[in-house]
Amino acid sequence: MTIHAQALLFDNDGTLVSSLESVERCWTRWAREYGITAEEFGRVELHGRTAAEIVADLLPARLVPEAVARVEQLEVEDVPRGGVRLLPGTRDFLDSLPADRWAVVTSATRRLAEARLNAVGILPKTFVAADDVTRGKPDPEPYLLAARQLGVDPARCVVFEDAPAGLRAGRAAGMTTVALATTHRVAELRADLVVGDLSALSALVTDEGVEISVRG
Repeated sequence: MTIHAQALLFDNDGTLVSSLESVERCWTRWAREYGITAEEFGRVELHGRTAAEIVADLLPARLVPEAVARVEQLEVEDVPRGGVRLLPGTRDFLDSLPADRWAVVTSATRRLAEARLNAVGILPKTFVAADDVTRGKPDPEPYLLAARQLGVDPARCVVFEDAPAGLRAGRAAGMTTVALATTHRVAELRADLVVGDLSALSALVTDEGVEISVRG
């Protein structure tokens, strides 16, 4: 299967990098500080959503701003402690792309996402974070904003995601979706193409755009 695109839009955590151990450490500590039980925490969908949305599901509205700032602080401070690592295939795949043909579109805040990306040496020219939108994934707004910034028709964009919420956002934006089975079971991932991670793919840059193929 070959996918033709003019722009490639990547989720960050679970797609380009993994910070699952850091997320678990920080959110567990945060929940303990705010008196949230494991049962309460377990009922909330975490992956692919903004911290503000997660916190709003768990705490009264008056506490949300302070609580969001606290979990962001914990996660940023955890990055230098080995809180992030590149997933297989990320470096080679991104290195094969022109800088103006791809973007990172993340549910994390800009401060946290930049800390994680800088730690592994990923420097996107185009970058959409939670701070840049009013509605996060699964709403299509983040991906539509990235397409506008790149000057590409959404129908000519390909979204790379590991989370169902992000894949829903990509579909709602009218984009082709590629799911990476790094954090969810294949059965949970609805996409035009599902692969294990970016090491399963190759990209060929042409005059018309980028051709994405599954490695044989």
